[in-house]
Amino acid sequence: MTTELAAELAELKEQGLYKVEVPLSSAQSAHIDVQGRRVVNLCANNYLGLADNPSLIQAAKDTLDRWGFGMASVRFICGTQDLHTELESKITGFLHPVTQGEGGRPPFDPPAPESSQGEGEWDTILYSSCFDANGGLFEVLFGEQDAIISDELNHASIIDGVRLSKARRLRYRNRDMADLEEQLKASQDCRRRVIATDGVFSMDGYLAPLDEICDLADKYDALVMVDDSHAVGFVGTHGAGTPEKFGVQDRVDIITGTLGKALGGASGGYTCARSEVVEMLRQKSRPYLFSNSLAPSIAGATLATIELLEQSDSLREQLNENTRWFREEMTRRGFEIPESDHAIVPVMIGDAVKAAAMADIILAEGIYVRAFSYPVVPKGKARIRTQMSATLTREDLEAAVAAFEKARAEAG
Repeated sequence: MTTELAAELAELKEQGLYKVEVPLSSAQSAHIDVQGRRVVNLCANNYLGLADNPSLIQAAKDTLDRWGFGMASVRFICGTQDLHTELESKITGFLHPVTQGEGGRPPFDPPAPESSQGEGEWDTILYSSCFDANGGLFEVLFGEQDAIISDELNHASIIDGVRLSKARRLRYRNRDMADLEEQLKASQDCRRRVIATDGVFSMDGYLAPLDEICDLADKYDALVMVDDSHAVGFVGTHGAGTPEKFGVQDRVDIITGTLGKALGGASGGYTCARSEVVEMLRQKSRPYLFSNSLAPSIAGATLATIELLEQSDSLREQLNENTRWFREEMTRRGFEIPESDHAIVPVMIGDAVKAAAMADIILAEGIYVRAFSYPVVPKGKARIRTQMSATLTREDLEAAVAAFEKARAEAG
């Protein structure tokens, strides 16, 4: 077997598909040490720059002192601390806020429910990752009588989660509402139907049109599930993600997400839904039942993260400003940038060899980026995906633009 695997690995290298891990010699930050150099980091999911935030590091240390290092148990045996239930409640309140008076988060009245699905309160269940949250969702809720209608560009974790279910599987073209409606019509004989989509598509920075999706879901009596990993914390008026941005917080039935991007960048995931849905997941979701509980230090630091975001919008506003400036400046310099206002800013190159060559030149200029090509993205759509962070300075972004221009000239 080892000989066969060696041949397959060699083939991956020949095809340019072999993934190389480059160890960092520093904390994750806007500036990192790579291969003996200090460079600007333009490719992390560290949207709010919280991965090395001193207050969150201190919160993690304080949690270690009080709650210990690990749980050594799954949740239903002896792996649930008050800390876990507090974080679940905090996430629920962040994604589905109630009107508040003085202090804390600005007052916000969520829209009145328009969906016919479920009357229970909202609740949240923690997982060790969003991959596990998606992997443990569909087989619990949807069986042979049901249908799952999935956007063609959904994250691999949704695809794998859908495969575990015995439900009928349908796909619709990315963000194509006419095609989605055709799949809804084709599945009207099913007991339950759910439309599954990423809130933000990570290779392009496109947002799913959740208002239109919810309108179709209401029309055809379907549920809506959103993986909002690349949005929660910074998209929407208060950072509650794409459902907030599109005004459909109470019309999206199931939200999954991660603690490993904007919310501190460590690990962990969650599913937020009506309480009956969450309770069924606690009873039957295999990644939840058979995986260790989230480490206390992560739970404690994430609580501190959400409290920080509830108290101030400054990081979100700075991220939006960085994103706006970089998108406008790169477009002005003639680079092809897919239209969006998201902090994922792909620079479209087309040719995979040129994209890789440009990424090497840009790194030599002190800007850390990575090129993406087939099969991660379609053939002929190679790109360098950049990601903005609130802790990047204007000087960092100006240096990045200059490095892209030099790379374009040298790579032809």
